[in-house]
Amino acid sequence: MSTQPAGVPLLIACALGIEQLALRAGGRGGAGGPVTVLRTGMGPAAAERAVTRVLADPALRDAAVLATGFCAGLAPGMHPGDLVVAEETRDARGTTPCVRTGLLVKELARALPGRTVHTGPLTGSDHVVRGPERSALRATGAIAVDMESAVTLLSAVREGERPVAAVRVVVDAPEHELVRIGTVRGGISAFRVLRSVLPAFFEWHRSLLLPRR
Repeated sequence: MSTQPAGVPLLIACALGIEQLALRAGGRGGAGGPVTVLRTGMGPAAAERAVTRVLADPALRDAAVLATGFCAGLAPGMHPGDLVVAEETRDARGTTPCVRTGLLVKELARALPGRTVHTGPLTGSDHVVRGPERSALRATGAIAVDMESAVTLLSAVREGERPVAAVRVVVDAPEHELVRIGTVRGGISAFRVLRSVLPAFFEWHRSLLLPRR
């Protein structure tokens, strides 16, 4: 998915085919430079390999990186289709601060009026988190968990200084776990939300060309 020939490249990384499908269905154009949507594969090891390989390409060496896709919410009251904008991503290997999160929150609210947007730390895991483990992660201050965002952003900044961010759509929450009835409905809701996030991503991307305030 490429748009304009000039400007800072944007790499949007997701893990699953259905996430990539939602992003491609969201339309083209409107970014501040060339845009690539990368399907990394599921899990931290796959994400690390894919992101490191792609950023070795001279055309993407200086790309801004945005991790996206589905996640599990950790906070009570979260619902499928809610949005999570990470202030930072974290896992056992380190913490990566995210850039211009306030702008992302603003633009997501504009693109998806009525949808709840949560902000806070997004933590990484190497497996699907359920039950008591969800509560334990919540106790660390994290508001959501997924398997790829933390390693995606950490790998990106290790390859060179660059703006990074993570936006996830809740598909699984404390009162709406994947094993329960309603999973399909929640998944459809999350898919529709993910399909609508690209305008906010493009505004974030464009903002990187502007002086910091």
